[in-house]
Amino acid sequence: MRVGQNPAKFVKEVAKPARITVAVLNYIPFISGFYAEMMDVLKACLDSIQSSADLPYDLMVFDNGSCDEVKKWLMNEQDVGRIQYLFFSEKNLGKGGAWNSILSGAPGEVIAYSDNDCLFSKGWLSRSVEILEKYPNVGMVTARPFRTNDEYKTSTIQWAEGTSGVQVERGNFIPFDVFREFDLSLGQSEEEIRQHYDSSTDIRLTYQGLQTIIGASHWQFVAYKNTLSQFLPFTMDRPMGQVRQLDMRINASGYLRLMPVEPYVMNMSNTTRVNLGGSSIRDQQITKTKIFEFPLIKRALLWMYNWIFRIYYSN
Repeated sequence: MRVGQNPAKFVKEVAKPARITVAVLNYIPFISGFYAEMMDVLKACLDSIQSSADLPYDLMVFDNGSCDEVKKWLMNEQDVGRIQYLFFSEKNLGKGGAWNSILSGAPGEVIAYSDNDCLFSKGWLSRSVEILEKYPNVGMVTARPFRTNDEYKTSTIQWAEGTSGVQVERGNFIPFDVFREFDLSLGQSEEEIRQHYDSSTDIRLTYQGLQTIIGASHWQFVAYKNTLSQFLPFTMDRPMGQVRQLDMRINASGYLRLMPVEPYVMNMSNTTRVNLGGSSIRDQQITKTKIFEFPLIKRALLWMYNWIFRIYYSN
């Protein structure tokens, strides 16, 4: 038998979510080894979102089975009002499983997704939304130009070449230093970066006075929630390595994949040894001890690391 009246009956209105949900996927299973600096990387990521986003938004963090230290810090961030939606998974669901929850559960009409190692600069959100709204049938916008897989550009190229009023240009439109700073974050050598740059080109579009570069990527993107919902659920049997399913599905469905001509986001990877005053890591590359790059030694050490990780953290 009910005792008294539910106080919620007397609440006259409820909070309305922001149109944009900025959603960050986080996974830090321990604070050592590869993840030694990841707490600082996560903090830099969230700080850069909060200091540079120039449109109203709610922040959502989905934690994919992190250690207690990380969880406590995130709960405190929510307690002080810097995180509006906070979700914890007991186990690592992989990126596919996390996307199923994030992309279906984010309350905003627009989802601005980010891995936990992205560093944003002023203007990233408004410029991404401008492209999303001005170009037709956009599937995803990534907030920096870099050279992506040609296989996933076909629908955008087809639209651009078949639509009147669209200017299509091919050439080296991404400055080499902008190109280089991103590829350095992926662990590429100077020689590999130069070879990649010299052997590839950009496709630049101008539509209704707004320039873009063809391409986008799963590690950071802005998209309409109702567009993303068409590609759910994702089935991935590994935590990483299958994330290009999103890029492939968006292209295969005829949606555009675009980037601004200016860089507004940087990939920090697993270290904060970047220029946090901006978004550049030019001329900064971690020097590795040459002996550890010897193929036999490198292979043995990576095998050992993977073996230890599986013992303690595989489900």
